[in-house]
Amino acid sequence: MDDGSLSEARIKVIGVGGGGGNSINRMIEAGIEGVDFISANTDMQALRDSLAPTRLQLGAKLTRGRGTGSNPEIGKRAALEDTEKILELLEGADMVFITAGLGGGTGTGAAPIIANLAAEMNALTVAVVTRPFNFEGKKRLAHAEEGLRELKERADTVITIPNERLLGTVERGTSLAEAFRIADDVLRQAVQGISDLILVPGVINVDFQDVKTVMCDMGIALMGTGMGSGENRATEAVQKVIASPLLEESSIRGAKGVLVNVSGSRESLSLHEVNEALSIIHEAAHPEAHIIFGAVFDEKLGDKIKITVIATGFERPQELKAVSAAARNKVLPVIEPIRLDREYGIPESDGINTYLHDAHDIPAFVRKKAAR
Repeated sequence: MDDGSLSEARIKVIGVGGGGGNSINRMIEAGIEGVDFISANTDMQALRDSLAPTRLQLGAKLTRGRGTGSNPEIGKRAALEDTEKILELLEGADMVFITAGLGGGTGTGAAPIIANLAAEMNALTVAVVTRPFNFEGKKRLAHAEEGLRELKERADTVITIPNERLLGTVERGTSLAEAFRIADDVLRQAVQGISDLILVPGVINVDFQDVKTVMCDMGIALMGTGMGSGENRATEAVQKVIASPLLEESSIRGAKGVLVNVSGSRESLSLHEVNEALSIIHEAAHPEAHIIFGAVFDEKLGDKIKITVIATGFERPQELKAVSAAARNKVLPVIEPIRLDREYGIPESDGINTYLHDAHDIPAFVRKKAAR
């Protein structure tokens, strides 16, 4: 480990599947800094539309770049096909965020495999996932529940965003496209709320080890955000957090760990406001909860204050998160290429060409392999 890594944790965010890829785009558009972005998908067209500087095609031989047909088992096998590439891309990370929309094929099937690999590299592994809207159907909901169960066994913490609860936060006339955009953006908020505490200077900074304390081996977590303005903006913001459909007061009460991010502009954010917000959260939290908090500067907020709360430790995983050697080394049966209704007309790619980097962004280990 070099001296630089001692002073600043290296954070990597990998978006898996369509929902995960969309969340990566939101993060890049929002200007999140200090993290490495990776987009991984079985769908070649989605990868080509990605803003991520590093893009990995999963299961090129299995799916020929045409996706999984919403089959999580295919998503799982696609990730197993490319475990070596995934490990190379995650190398050196102290913390790995895995974002995905559960219910589909790639995100649901591949995310638990990637979480396994990240955990095996001793990275703090946090999955941030959405669960489907009810209108998406029982089959998709069932896939999501199975994917969530597998993630809980492999990731340190799984922050779940139930899309159905988001309906309580949007106006009735909200379009379908806008509803999904909001869901993708909540994933962005969760990642930024945590990464900013570690990387962005502020009134009160949080050490990576502090974050690790409340997120390592904590199982399911929930997230809530609130915004406030005016004279009592801190109180307003934290009350919105507690009343949030995504994080109710009873959820905070049952949490073993609570991570709090208070954000505001450099000129307006005061220590008094931070103290005011934290006092309310302490009253709402379990008496024995471990509460870690920080205050960071965000000039885009202007005269507003934003509070993000991650509540963890509702239940602890009962199984070890270590990757099964048998699972990783298992020789999979030969599977015929999947035929999907949607044809992209994309030629097969294998080997190093499944990395869709700009030439100047190709990592050294990729260039070395290409030269062999």
